[in-house]
Amino acid sequence: MTHDNASPGIQLNHTVVHASDRAASARFLAGVLGRTVGAPFGPFLPLDLDNGVTLDYYQAPEGPIQPQHYAFLVPDAEFDGMIARLEAAGVTYYSDPDRTRPHETNRLFGGRGAYFADPDGHNMEILTVPYVRP
Repeated sequence: MTHDNASPGIQLNHTVVHASDRAASARFLAGVLGRTVGAPFGPFLPLDLDNGVTLDYYQAPEGPIQPQHYAFLVPDAEFDGMIARLEAAGVTYYSDPDRTRPHETNRLFGGRGAYFADPDGHNMEILTVPYVRP
């Protein structure tokens, strides 16, 4: 398998985030990240990220939402503001993915990170340095 050298290669373009209230969930994450929710696109409510990836919030049918994990690489200069917005909204953040250390951030790989739940229980993560893999 080959790809054109002029092509950027394989990239994630968008993903669908199921929500019990797509507008409330999209506004929640947009507020934490300091972004704006886009105009509806068919059944989706998009939240565009700086690297061209879009989270397409979708109104899930009746029934439980299966929680997923979404991790966002954020600028260190914006991290404290995101934590402040979580605190202002009364949302508990954690230093670990199992959510056992509330109101703490981590310092993994020389950066900072935190986990929090969105309105449907999706495990959201903000981190300032990507994880180092062997």
